[in-house]
This record gives sequence, C-alpha cells and structure tokens, in this order.
Amino acid sequence: MTARLICDIYTPDGEPFAGCPRLTLKRILKDASSMGYTVNMGPEAEFFLFELDEHGRPTVRTYDSGGYFDHFPVDTGEAARRDMVITLQDLGYEIEASHHETAPAQHEIDFRYADALLTADRMITLKLVVHTVALRHRLHATFMPKPVCGVAGSGMHVHQSLFSGDANAFDDPKGPYGLSKVCLNYLGGLLAHAKGMTAITNPLVNSYKRLVSGYEAPVYIAWSEKNRSPLVRVPARRGLGTRLELRSPDPSCNPYLAFAAMIAAGLDGVRKGSEPPPPVRGNIYDMNGPERQRLGIDSLPGSIEEAVQELLRDEVIVSAIGEHIIGRFVDAKRIEAEAFRKQVHQWELDQYLSVF
Repeated sequence: MTARLICDIYTPDGEPFAGCPRLTLKRILKDASSMGYTVNMGPEAEFFLFELDEHGRPTVRTYDSGGYFDHFPVDTGEAARRDMVITLQDLGYEIEASHHETAPAQHEIDFRYADALLTADRMITLKLVVHTVALRHRLHATFMPKPVCGVAGSGMHVHQSLFSGDANAFDDPKGPYGLSKVCLNYLGGLLAHAKGMTAITNPLVNSYKRLVSGYEAPVYIAWSEKNRSPLVRVPARRGLGTRLELRSPDPSCNPYLAFAAMIAAGLDGVRKGSEPPPPVRGNIYDMNGPERQRLGIDSLPGSIEEAVQELLRDEVIVSAIGEHIIGRFVDAKRIEAEAFRKQVHQWELDQYLSVF
C-alpha cells in the first residue's frame, strides 16, 4: 500500500516552524475565525500532458489537436485524465468537472470546494496524482504556467467565499448585484492588494509569459459579474453558491501561501470597509490605454522582478506570509530572475545570430 502524509512542521523545541506554509495558512484562517468567518476555496487546476521522448524525458510534443470542452477522444491524454479522475475519487474527492481545455494537450480537473486548509491539502495531492498517473500512460504532466508559446497558458482560478455558520456571508439578495457588503469589501481588498500578492500567486519567471493580453489570462485589475476579462469575476450563482473567482493565480504556486495571501487581502478589505470600483462590463482586452486609464484600470506586474517589488511594498501581504518565508522567497526569486536574465534564449539566436 501507499500512504499519503500531510503534516505541519515544528522545531525540535516543539515550536511552530516559521517557514511552514501550512501553518502560515492556519494562522490566517484563525484570523478569519476571530472575525466570525470560515473560508471556502475552490481551485480550477489546468495542466498540460505531453509526450515523453525515447529516453523517457519530457517534451512539449503532442498529437492532441483538441479544443475547449472537446468531448471526443483526441489522444492518449483523454484516457490518462479519466484515470486521474478515478484515482482522485478513490481518495475521496468529489469531482465536479473534468474536460479538455483551450490549448492542444491542455486539461482541467475541478473538485468540490471545501474549507481553505482542506482544499490546499487536496490541491497538493491532486498535483501528485496527475504527475503519477500521467507517467503510467507514458506522458509527462506539467503545471508550468506557459510551456508553449502562442497558445493559452495554465491558470488556477480560485473561487472563494466567507461563511458565517451555515450562511454564506457573501450573499445578500437585496444588495448590489446580489452581493453583501462583506463580499464587496472582500472584493475591494482583493483588488487593493492584487499587485502585492501576485509574486505569491504567480511565483515563476514563466508565470509572466502567461499574464499577457490576448490569451484569456487576466492582466488588468478590475472586476465584473458579466465577463471574464477582468481579474475578479462574480459567477452568476447566488445563495450558498455566491462567491468571487480570482483568475490570476497559476498552478505553480504553493496553495497554502497563495490562499493565505488571498484571504489576508480580502479580510483587510472587510476590516477597512474597502469599496471596489464599479464593475467593468466591456472586454478590457479590446480597450486602449486611454480608455483603461479613464476607467481607472491598473495592470498586474509584468515580471517576477516587478512583482517582488510590489510584494515588499505591501505590508498586509508581507505580514500574512511572515518575514521568515518572505525573506527566503524574495532571495530565491531574485536568484531566479538573475539567472534568466543572463541566459541566451533560442528566440535571441533566431532573431539576431544571422543578422548582426
């Protein structure tokens, strides 16, 4: 038999380890509890399934030519995804959706929302299952945000809501858009700290190849209950299903830290009574710079270096994640960015080698 162990990390003296991401999330959830709330999360995990080469090494080759919600088998990825779902169900997951995504070889598996800690645990296990089952099918699974240029990257949209007892604190049939004041304030917090938490929710140099206009990934800090181009979408369902969907995170993030950052941002908005700007009904991708400026629509950081600078300026997110993790995270990201800066890439060779 194979066992899965999920645990918290303590020092030899029995003290909570400041570098434990799971304890970081538990600390933020305790903060939410002190305000009278439990937090529910529901991520949508996207990933690619690529062929292995003759030596068993990963490639970006695929025979898949399927598109969004394609219901016909298009390659061996369909069988692999089916076995992933069966394995997750055997582990107690309630699978809500499993389908082909927009790009060739891209897939998505969604499981039912739960409290934030359990959801983070399940997200870690899902990634392990996806990788393991893919190998059994002679495929390589990757949660890399943007493995192929010119097609959509992989995101991890995160649906979130606050509950007070058995009642959804985000729901108010008499409120604007059917949303409560708590929901709107939480939304205001997400928007106010969007730049500061992006390094945590999108932690790779490669993450910012996905966060570009034109491939469905959100770039602009806005919200809407009518379209999917802004950062935050309000799905149509109300009642117990009232929730906010943050669309910027990608599946390379640490779910414990990413959830902690989102919740801290939202709770800060609730505490301060942050009011979000009016929703944006039009497609932001189609707007030019002056139009976005007139509507007060700002942009997410465009690189990991910029995101790290925004993180360090955001006291709420830094406090939520903790100085120990922030210090080591920032050091690691700066090393990664510098290594990338020094590298000569194939695009540069194709562009310049024969010209200069």
